[in-house]
Amino acid sequence: MSSPEVAQQKDRLRVAIDARHLRDFGIGTHIRNLIENLPLAAPDLEFQALVRAADKKDLPAGIHPVIYERDDRDRFEDIRFPMALRALKADLYHVPLNVVPMFMPKPYVVTIHDMSSLLYPDGQGTDANWRAYRFRRGLQRADRVIAVSHATKRDVQRVMGVPENRIRVIHNAPDPVFARSDVADDLRLRELLVERYQIDYPYILYAGTIRAQKNVPRLVEAFAVLRGELETHPIYKKLRLVIIGDEVSKHPQLRRTVIQSRVENLVRFLGFVPIDMLRAFYKNAAAFVFPSLYEGFGLPPIEAMACGTPVVTSNVSSLPEVVGDAAIIVNPENVFDISRGIREVLLDEFLRRRCVQLGLQQLKRFSWRLTAEQAAAVYREVAGLHGSSKSTSSR
Repeated sequence: MSSPEVAQQKDRLRVAIDARHLRDFGIGTHIRNLIENLPLAAPDLEFQALVRAADKKDLPAGIHPVIYERDDRDRFEDIRFPMALRALKADLYHVPLNVVPMFMPKPYVVTIHDMSSLLYPDGQGTDANWRAYRFRRGLQRADRVIAVSHATKRDVQRVMGVPENRIRVIHNAPDPVFARSDVADDLRLRELLVERYQIDYPYILYAGTIRAQKNVPRLVEAFAVLRGELETHPIYKKLRLVIIGDEVSKHPQLRRTVIQSRVENLVRFLGFVPIDMLRAFYKNAAAFVFPSLYEGFGLPPIEAMACGTPVVTSNVSSLPEVVGDAAIIVNPENVFDISRGIREVLLDEFLRRRCVQLGLQQLKRFSWRLTAEQAAAVYREVAGLHGSSKSTSSR
């Protein structure tokens, strides 16, 4: 390599990204696709990704792996991880989730996916207070906060007090696997639904975690109402509800709702499934229903749209922003309105076709290449604010 080429490489802005959650559900989709597209979107930048050794093989060309095995839930990581970052001597750091160490070196960028851990906390007490404090501090010290929707941006301003001029909105996009069109593979996966899961009946689908804000008990109640209305329908009298996510045994309240609604034999809980099988579930569902009370972005509805499945979702938080006019919008706090939305999309064939067509058009608003380009623009913006951006001092 000639001297000018060496000099040019040394002058490239170096960005270190925390990619330890590469394989996670939800956030992992964001991290994987961002990293996959950054080298293509910003060839003028140099990227390092902190990953576990098992994930090194998943990094694309153009991303330099840095092996780091420790879990970010360990409190000692407030010291260990910043020390590891400083050793990299990067020009800036990107934490693509809200777990920001106390002594995070600057300059750094944080991607905030939602505010659910504060708005819908899992518990109370010292640990919960500590997590909330660290969350708030991590965002307030960040040079830039990337919000995945305008709704999340408003929450960051309102709840965290982060000034608007330090927040940038960069949308997510569905994993490309859901937009894949392969007739032979689709047929194979459809056969697997029958063979492996014994699904040979029409079903409505929910996919995602089961937390308070996800509103799954009301979905079960709405399904029970709908089943009563369709019990003599020639096709939908065999309708089932399939829930992909956590096991029902972990959620006693949801189990009680299923029993009280008298649909024990009509609701299937499948836990998590491989991404190819998830695509099969999306593609073969009569409708995808996502009555969440709060979402920072809401990937599942647009994943379903990418698979050509009509969507019923909520009129709150980021969801109207994400689905646009392409979904049936319902009040997530009203069981009968949720049931109404599902019934309409099942029985009105014109409406079904319209939702599918508009869904495919809506997807054109989102692309991981665009997400990566916009993230790279934020990196350059922060680097410009810090001059050469060689300082990693904490303040």
